Amino acid sequence: MSGVPEIRPEQSVALLQELHILTRDGKLNQDTRRKLKQVYHLYQFIEPLLTEIMAERGDLVLVDHGAGKSYLGFILYDLFLKAKASGHVYGIETRAELVDRSRELALRLGFARMSFLNLSVGESIESPQLPERVDIVTALHACDTATDDAIRFALHKQAKFIVLAPCCQAEVASVLRRHKNESLAQTALSEIWRHPIHTREFGSQITNVLRCLLLEAHGYQLSVTELVGWEHSMKNELIIARLANAPRGNARERSGQILQDLNLEDLKERFLY
Repeated sequence: MSGVPEIRPEQSVALLQELHILTRDGKLNQDTRRKLKQVYHLYQFIEPLLTEIMAERGDLVLVDHGAGKSYLGFILYDLFLKAKASGHVYGIETRAELVDRSRELALRLGFARMSFLNLSVGESIESPQLPERVDIVTALHACDTATDDAIRFALHKQAKFIVLAPCCQAEVASVLRRHKNESLAQTALSEIWRHPIHTREFGSQITNVLRCLLLEAHGYQLSVTELVGWEHSMKNELIIARLANAPRGNARERSGQILQDLNLEDLKERFLY
């Protein structure tokens, strides 16, 4: 692999081929080189969290929600846990065929401490197939309310770290649309979401603001940043939450005020608990 200096020495070439980051003859093209760069960029954010927990406990449990093909779980296992004697990755996915595929791939690669469960995020909260203690919860591009379900799971498990890259936040936008005429009569702020494209983008922004306030109300400290450059994806906001057991005093009040001011009180159950 001397012609591909971007690939880390410890990285499984077989895995990169299965994930279609490498071609079958072990080559990178322009598109796959960009994908690999994104993978390593994301790993730079998560590796310190894994290292901290492993140093504290000598073990860790990571649960990846909306796992899809378990791209993230495999990369984290390959780069970090493969060389360790402990640590387990769980992938939660509702599509049975993707769960079966991930199980087969983990078996073929010898990634023994990976498990894949055919569950919804909601079902996983009470599922006996998952351990009581979970250290890290990830949800990368889990569509729409699946991200909120992953937050609920993480809060239930009191996970030390939560890593979110939200996408497709349609629910808030739909409520904004539903109450648009009423809002236009009530407040000039409704001009922010009067046009459909603004409804979608503003709805996405407000969704993540409310998620951050919810996490802060439950004692998490947040870092909100970009996952990759804007040129690669418009859905690139990365939220990293650390449990500090120090709830922000006015977070819940702020959320309630936002929901009231924007005529979003239909969503109290999702963002105020």
